[in-house]
Amino acid sequence: MNKPLHDALHRVTQRVIENSHASRSAYLDLIRREGDNMGERSAVSCSNLAHAYAGMEEDKPALVSARGANIGIVTSYNDMLSAHQPYGRYPDRLKIYAREIGATAQVAGGTPAMCDGVTQGEVGMELSLFSRDVIALSTAVALSHAMYDGALMLGICDKIVPGLLMGALRFGHLPAIFVPSGPMPSGIPNKEKQRVRQLYAEGKADRAELLASEMASYHSPGTCTFFGTANSNQMMMEMMGLHIPGSAFIQPGTKLRQALDREAVHRVAALGRKGEEYRPLGLCVDEKAIINAAVGLLATGGSTNHAIHLPAMARAAGVIFDWDDMSELSGAVPLIAQVYPNGSGDVNQFHAAGGMGYVVGELLGAGLAHGDILTVGRGDFSDYAREPGLDVEELVWRDVGPAGDDTMLRPVAAPFRPDGGMRLLQGNLGRACIKTSAVEEHRWTIEAPCRVFEDQQSVNAAFAAGELDRDVVVVVRFQGPRANGMPELHKLTPALGVVQDRGFKVALVTDGRMSGASGKVPAAIHCTPEALGGGPLARLRDGDIVRVCAVTGTLSTTADLSAREPAADPQPDRGTGRELFGMMRRFADGAEQGASAMLATGGL
Repeated sequence: MNKPLHDALHRVTQRVIENSHASRSAYLDLIRREGDNMGERSAVSCSNLAHAYAGMEEDKPALVSARGANIGIVTSYNDMLSAHQPYGRYPDRLKIYAREIGATAQVAGGTPAMCDGVTQGEVGMELSLFSRDVIALSTAVALSHAMYDGALMLGICDKIVPGLLMGALRFGHLPAIFVPSGPMPSGIPNKEKQRVRQLYAEGKADRAELLASEMASYHSPGTCTFFGTANSNQMMMEMMGLHIPGSAFIQPGTKLRQALDREAVHRVAALGRKGEEYRPLGLCVDEKAIINAAVGLLATGGSTNHAIHLPAMARAAGVIFDWDDMSELSGAVPLIAQVYPNGSGDVNQFHAAGGMGYVVGELLGAGLAHGDILTVGRGDFSDYAREPGLDVEELVWRDVGPAGDDTMLRPVAAPFRPDGGMRLLQGNLGRACIKTSAVEEHRWTIEAPCRVFEDQQSVNAAFAAGELDRDVVVVVRFQGPRANGMPELHKLTPALGVVQDRGFKVALVTDGRMSGASGKVPAAIHCTPEALGGGPLARLRDGDIVRVCAVTGTLSTTADLSAREPAADPQPDRGTGRELFGMMRRFADGAEQGASAMLATGGL
C-alpha cells in the first residue's frame, strides 16, 4: 500500500500547481478547442482524404470505412544513431499490429535525430540543443494533417524525446505513447573505458588504443548503455506513464521487445476517442507527471541535461517548473540507484537488478511519487512497479521483488545518499546546477583562483601545456544558448579528471552543458544569466577567487564584478549550418526556462 505523500513532494506539487494555474488553464482550453476542430476525419473534405489515402494500398478500405483508429507514427529513424537504427523496420511491424485490431497506421512524418556522441567536441554540437526545437516543430508538422486518432512517438536519445514530447503536446487532444527500442548489449566495463580515456588525455595511450576501447563500448544497434540523457529520457517516460510499463530497457530484436511494441499499438488505439478509455496526452502530462519525472531523475542520478529539458517539456503543457522546485525535491528524494557514471554497472545490469519496476515500487511505497497520474497502461501507475515478461507468447507483468544487486539498487530506507544529488547553486555569479551524485563529498566545496577560457579546445591546450596543474576553477564562458547554442563540454571531463587525480582541487564553471556523462569533477553548469550580453561570467578575470559549494549552494567570487566592464561578446561562428540557427540563438530564453527560442516566442 502506498504511503501518504512526503511533505516536500506535496509542498512542491502544490506550488507548481499554483504557479501554473493560468498557463495550465490556457493549455487545457487549447487542447479542448483543438479536439473539437480536429476530432473527426469525417469532417475533412473528400479531396483531402483522397490525398491522405492514396498511398495506403491494402489499408485503404479500412481508412475509407473509418471504423477503426488511424494512428500517426512520428519517427526519428536514422542508422547513424545506434539507438535509432532499429526503428528502420518499425513502421511495417506497427502497421501489422494495427490491422490485428481493425486499426490502421501511417508514418505521419520524420524528425531529425543527431547523436551527441558523434558531435562531442565538434562544431556540430552547437546545433544539438536547438535540434530539440526543430524536432518539436517537425512533430507539429507531422501531426497537423487532421488524420489521426492517436500517435506513436519513435525516439530515444538526448534532444529527441524532449522535442517529440514538446511537439506532441501541442496536439494534446490526441493520445500518444512513446515507443523505445532498447539498449545495446553491454560492452567493456565502463571503468575500463574511462581509464583508457584518461590515459589518452595524458598521452599514455595512442589513438588506435582509444578507438579500440570506444568501439568495444559502443558496438551495436541500441542505446548507449551508460546512464546519460538518452537512458534518463527512458526513465522519465516510465515515471510519467507514457511508456507501456517496463519497456524502457528491453533490448532490440527480442521477442519481449516486439510484444511491448505490439501492446503500444493496441493501447494507443484503445485510448482514442473511438476507444473506451480516452486518455489524451495533454491530460496525462500534468503537474504531477512532471513532478514524478523530476523525482525519478533525482532517485536514479540521471542526466543534468534535464534541468533544461524538464522545464521546457513542462512549459509545453502549461506547467511552470524551475530549479527551485528541482532543488527542494532533491533534498527529499534519496539516491537509490547507481548506474555509470555514478556507479560501475550499466543500464542492462540496472534492469537485471530490478530496474524501473524496483525504483517505481520504492518511490510509491515511500510516498515519493504520485500514484494517481493518468498513464497509457491498462491500469494505474502501480503497474509500472512490475516488470514485463513472456508466458510462452503472452505478454505478462510480474512482481519485481527485492533488488538483485545492492551495488546498483537500494531501498529508500537504506539509500546510497540521502538526497538526489542535483542542487541549485546561486550567488554573484548567477544561478547554476551541480550534480553531486558522482562527486566525492570532500570535493563538494572548491575555492581556488580561476582560469578563464572561451572554448573547450583552449582548456585542453592549457592542460597539455601543464598550465592547469594547480588548484583551479576552470571557467568556460560564452557557451550559453544565445552565444553558440549551449553545447555539451564533455571533452573536458578526461583532462579535468586527470588534474583532480594528480591531487589538485579542481572545479568547472560554465554557461554550457555537461550532460548525463557529468562525472567525478564538481561542475557548476548551465550558469544563467549566460556570459553573452554582460552576464557575471563575462566579468571574471584570470586569478579571481571563485567558490563552488554544493553544501551551501554557493556560486560566487570575491572579485568586485560591478567595477569591471564585461568581456566583449564574441561574433558567432559560421559553417556546419550554424548560421541557419541565428534566429534561434537570438531569441532563446535562459537555461532555467528551457533554453528554447520556440517557447520564448510562441506565447508559451
